[in-house]
Amino acid sequence: MTLPLDKTAFSAPAPLASHTASAFVFEDPASHALLARIARIGPSDANVLVIGETGSGKELIARMLHAHSARADRQFVAVNCGALSETLADSELFGHERGAFTGAAASKPGWFEAANGGTLFLDEIGDLPLSIQVKLLRVLQEREVVRLGSRTPAPIDVRLIAATNVNLAEAVALGRFREDLYYRLRVGAIEATPLRERRGDILPLARYFVDKHRARGTDRAIAISDAAAAMLVSHAWPGNIRELENVVQGALVDTHDGVLGADAIRAALAPQYFVSARGVANMEVGPRAHERASQHVSQRAAQHAGQRAGERARALAQPEDRARDDASALEHALVELFEAGESNLYERIEGAIVSAAYQYCDRNQVQTARLLGLSRNIVRARLMKIGELKGGRRTAPAEIEPDIVRPADAEARSTELAVHD
Repeated sequence: MTLPLDKTAFSAPAPLASHTASAFVFEDPASHALLARIARIGPSDANVLVIGETGSGKELIARMLHAHSARADRQFVAVNCGALSETLADSELFGHERGAFTGAAASKPGWFEAANGGTLFLDEIGDLPLSIQVKLLRVLQEREVVRLGSRTPAPIDVRLIAATNVNLAEAVALGRFREDLYYRLRVGAIEATPLRERRGDILPLARYFVDKHRARGTDRAIAISDAAAAMLVSHAWPGNIRELENVVQGALVDTHDGVLGADAIRAALAPQYFVSARGVANMEVGPRAHERASQHVSQRAAQHAGQRAGERARALAQPEDRARDDASALEHALVELFEAGESNLYERIEGAIVSAAYQYCDRNQVQTARLLGLSRNIVRARLMKIGELKGGRRTAPAEIEPDIVRPADAEARSTELAVHD
């Protein structure tokens, strides 16, 4: 079922509007089970830990939990912890007084105070530094915050929902996450099911995104061909709902006859596969590399992707076999590149990888660095080298910074918050 904004399958109030958490589609039985769990946990005032892969809809779950609660008519404040440095996190989460540090010209409440009476959603909680974890634990225990530079505690009434794509139990074992905070957070726990495990949602979601992203100002319906539908259903979607939306949006660019076909889907998926030697040799990198990539994919690579569309569906039941197949295809593509003997091969491949990762992470440098296992400074230098950033400034639409809503605006904008899960 595709849910309207004024109800869910269990007649709950709608989650707050968000352009990054708006796909109200729950057709698969796994999604029905998720909705049932949300309906059970939502009315409680307990802390909730939402666990799931990137792009799997963790923020949407948090908003639905808020909508089911007695706090539904109060503010929902969302914060991306992955975008906070240790020095920034203290002030932003708990607030500061005037003169608390250089540049603190005025007192400012933190997000806990901004969300008072409502719900605070801390995304990527696993990225918080240990020193901030200690302070967060105390806030949850004492139900009060002390601003930086102050000795006076301020009482708060906040329901906390946290989300992570990190295995926190493993992080606890490695000493990277406090065990006491882990158990304090997961009073209630919900798993955001990855898209590959709820395939009944793929086509309804695809149709939803087609309607959402078709050319502005047109009422012309766009159908999805059977071949394109089969390709969508067979894909593994490692980036989950976010990846599906990006692929559909990209495919629509190549759709001109009212039918979204397999070729358009294949071209939109192409950047996920290594292109042939000819493709990389001619590949451009830069702000629009993700749009141009499909133009450089060789005919052989495209045919190979088409032949494997049906095979991927069978391979889904055997993830180890699928991983070996992908590794073999990658090795084969690399051999082609080596045999081509093109100059600056390493630099071209590196630039293509960094550019693709940057686009995949919605042009967020912090997320790109984490995805590639590099420092942010290295990623920034590579982006400047390939033209994604010039003189330290972005050359394309602004990166969402840093997926945060300022406390002073929290209540007024509580229905417009946009945070990536």
